[in-house]
Amino acid sequence: MIRKIIYFLILIAFGFFVYSVFSAYFPFGENVLTGVARYYAEKGVKDLGGINIVTSIVTIYRGFDTLGEVTVLFLSVTALAFTLIGLKVEKVKPPKPTLIMETGGRYLAPLIILFGAYVFLHGHLTPGGGFPGGVIIATAFLLLFVTQEHFSPKKFHITITEVLAGAFYVLVGLLGLYYVKSFLGNFLKTGKPGYLVSAGIIPIIYILIGFKVGSETTSALKNLKEGSDEH
Repeated sequence: MIRKIIYFLILIAFGFFVYSVFSAYFPFGENVLTGVARYYAEKGVKDLGGINIVTSIVTIYRGFDTLGEVTVLFLSVTALAFTLIGLKVEKVKPPKPTLIMETGGRYLAPLIILFGAYVFLHGHLTPGGGFPGGVIIATAFLLLFVTQEHFSPKKFHITITEVLAGAFYVLVGLLGLYYVKSFLGNFLKTGKPGYLVSAGIIPIIYILIGFKVGSETTSALKNLKEGSDEH
C-alpha cells in the first residue's frame, strides 16, 4: 500500500514537472512563434498561395524532407520484398469470399479510390495531402485483395506508376531549380488562395506523392499476400 502511494506521488510530481516545463515554453493563448515558424505562418499564404500552411511547409519549404520520406518508404517496400524472398512461408489458400463480401468490395473500392484522390487533390486547401490520400487508395486495393478471389494487379503496372511518380517529382524539383534557383521552388503562378487551381506546384507535388505512396503501399500489400515474384 505504501509503495503504491509513493508511486502515485512520484507520478503527480512528474506530471507537475512536465506541465511546468511546457507551460513555460508555450504559454496558452499567446503567439510564441519566432524565427522560421513565424515566417511560415505570416508569409506562407502570400508566398505560395496554399491556405493549408502545413502543406506549404511539407511540399515547398521542407520539400527535401518529403522527398527523403518518400525514399524511405520506397526502401522499406524494397526491403520487405527481399525479406520475403528469403523466407520459407507455407502458402495457405484463403477461404473463398462470400457473395456479400465480393459484391461489397467490388462497389466500395472505386469509392475509396475516389475519396483518396479527393484528399490529395485538396491537400493545399484542407487537411490531407499526398501521403494520406495514397494510403487511402491503397486500402481500396487491400479490400480487393481480401474480397476478390482472383484479384491480382500486374506488378509491371504498379512499378511503372511508382517509377513515373518519383521521376516526375524529381523533375518538378529540377524545374524549380532552373526557373527560380531553388530545388522544388514554386515556378508557377500561385493563383487565388482558397481555389482548387491555386498554390502553384503544390497540388502537382501532392498528386505525384499520392500516386507514389499509393503504388508503393499497394506493392507491399501484394507482396504480403502473394509473396515475391521469385516464389
